Formats: sequence, structure tokens, C-alpha cells
Amino acid sequence: MNTDAFLVEALRQAHLSLHLSAPNPHVGCVLVSAQGQVLGRGHTQQAGGPHAEVMALRDAAAQGQSSAGATAYVTLEPCAHQGRTPPCCVALVQAGVTRVVACVADPNPLVAGKGLAHLRAAGIAVELLPPSHPQAVAARELNIGFFSRMLRKTPWVRLKIAASLDGTTALANGASQWITSEAARADGHAWRARACAVLTGIGTVLQDDPRLNVRGIETPRQPTLVLVDSRLQMPLDAQIFQPSRPVWIYCAVPETTEAAAKQAALQARGATVIHLPDAHPDPAQRKVDLPALLRDLAQRDINELHVEAGHKLNGSLLQAGLVDELLVYLAPQLLGPGQGMAHLPALASLPGAGALEFTSVTQIGADVRLLARGVGRGQF
Repeated sequence: MNTDAFLVEALRQAHLSLHLSAPNPHVGCVLVSAQGQVLGRGHTQQAGGPHAEVMALRDAAAQGQSSAGATAYVTLEPCAHQGRTPPCCVALVQAGVTRVVACVADPNPLVAGKGLAHLRAAGIAVELLPPSHPQAVAARELNIGFFSRMLRKTPWVRLKIAASLDGTTALANGASQWITSEAARADGHAWRARACAVLTGIGTVLQDDPRLNVRGIETPRQPTLVLVDSRLQMPLDAQIFQPSRPVWIYCAVPETTEAAAKQAALQARGATVIHLPDAHPDPAQRKVDLPALLRDLAQRDINELHVEAGHKLNGSLLQAGLVDELLVYLAPQLLGPGQGMAHLPALASLPGAGALEFTSVTQIGADVRLLARGVGRGQF
């Protein structure tokens, strides 16, 4: 195996933490001897647990292998600060590793080059891949939410839509189960599982009473449920209240006696109610300040935000320029008039359309999955 092969194996390890390590980044590590023998492998565990480098060192030790003189191939710069766990760069030095190859530098200001500097100061040879290297690109994409939170101070927002070929997401009477196939729905659950939080609007809850949890996929955690509920209309018996899953409700109502009573009732169901400024000029309308919501979510350690909402909230997010990526499942059927993907204003000219670029087109069962992002999104 050559360097690229070891990096690919490190990335495979990183993928094993996809449903596990948030809000920490998804990181993999492979330890290789001077003779090219793989000594140990590891990936980051749940927050508070060991990081990839420590897991690889433990794996090597469990197999009776010494890591002295080894090269560590890691998908992200080893951390250099004392957080929930000790610094990984210190563990590598103490283990006698003599070379480290990292796919990308850590965007966390607490690390940001300090891990590599610590290794160099200890006499370890350090190689950081150029940004255009395929494995560097892959490692960054795997942690696009972490990079977004660290550099933009907002989560990476992925908007999921299931529609017919003519763009209908629900019939005029609201019926939408099921437009897409079972395979597409299962794939959608995989995308839910990797997100830190799933966001929806009160309209979806009142109309469909969804659970919006991860089903059919082994995952050690359920993403936090985030609800945009400007007027605090959330029913106390909604299905989104589930054991051991956080529910955060964002509202824009004044903190009146009536609102305080409703908030207390929701908190008794286990919800956290968060008051944000009213972004609508008409107080009778009320609208949660969506940019403020994203900033608050970042402060609450949300890396990837998976949106499954109705056409109104979808439109509001798109109009505000807050959507980074569209995850669209198109079914091979024509449904005619009904609810569209997003409620957007009419354009006066074609140049006013939002510019997107496809990053992936894949057949999932009978359906097609499209991934598209705004031009320039992810280049932060």
C-alpha cells in the first residue's frame, strides 16, 4: 500500500464515525510501520470519548504492536488543546511516532495549526496535503458542517425535498405519503442520521404530526429536533416529543403570562424554548429571525442542520440565502398542481434565479437523488 492507499483507509475509518462523533469532527487514523505494515486503526468516538489517534494507538497496542517509528495517517490535524480529552498530538509524541501525514488542517481556532506545530517541535516529520488533493477534498467534505461552524459560525444547512418529476411535494389536499420509494426514504434517513439536528416548521407539525426521527439505521443518537414555531403553537401531544431526544423550539412571541404558561408546559414535555427577535414588520404576523436561529444553533454545537419542512419555511430559508445544499429526491411520476418545493416570489427575469451547481446525481431505487449547492458554497 502507498501513501494514498493509507489515506483512503484513514478516510474509511473517518466514515465509521459519521453517526457517532458529532459535534466533534469525523476523523480517522491509520498507523503504519516503517516497513509498510498497518499497526493500528481508529476513528473518533462519541463526544467525550477517545479521538481517532488514540483509538489507533490503542488498537496497535492491543495487537502487541509498538507505534515507535510509525507514520500516522490522519484525516484531520491532531488536536492540540485540552478539551473533553487530552491533546492527540501529545499522545502521538509520547507513542514515538516519527511522521504524521494529515489531510487537512483543523479549522478550530483552539487548534488551527497548533497541533502540527507541536509535532514539528517534537522532531516529528509533518506533511499536510495540498487543498486540491483528492483525499484533502474528501476529508473536508466529510466535515463540511464542522468547517462551517468553525469558520462561518453557522451550521451547514442541507434542505431535503421529496417531489414528483414536475416538482410537486404534496397534493392540493396535503397528501404526500408516499411520493418517493422506500429506497429513497431509507436513504433520507441516512442523511438525517449524520446531521446534528433536524429542523422543521410548525406548519408541518400541525398538518402531518411527524416523528422526524432516524429509523431503520443503527445510530447511537437521535439528532436534536429543532422547530420554528413563531407563535408558540406547538401541541403538547405531538409525536416529535420522544424519550432521550432534545427538542428545541424557537419562537418570536413576547414573554407574556400566557406565553410563560405555554413555555412551562412545553418544558414539562422536555422541550427547550428559545425566544428570538421578531423578524416580521407586522407584530400580528410574527416570524422567527432565521439568521439569528442559525447563529444560535452554532453556539449550541450544531454542525449539520438537516431541514425537512414545508414549502413556506423552505422558501423563507432560500430567500434569506441560508440554504447551502439541496438534497432532492425526484420520483418518476407527474402529480400536477399541488404544493411546490418552496414558496418563492415570482422573478422578473431569468438572471435573477439563484445559481446552483449539481455535485451528485444518483439513482436510488426507482427515484433520482440530486445534490446541488449554491455556487461557491463550501469555499469558506
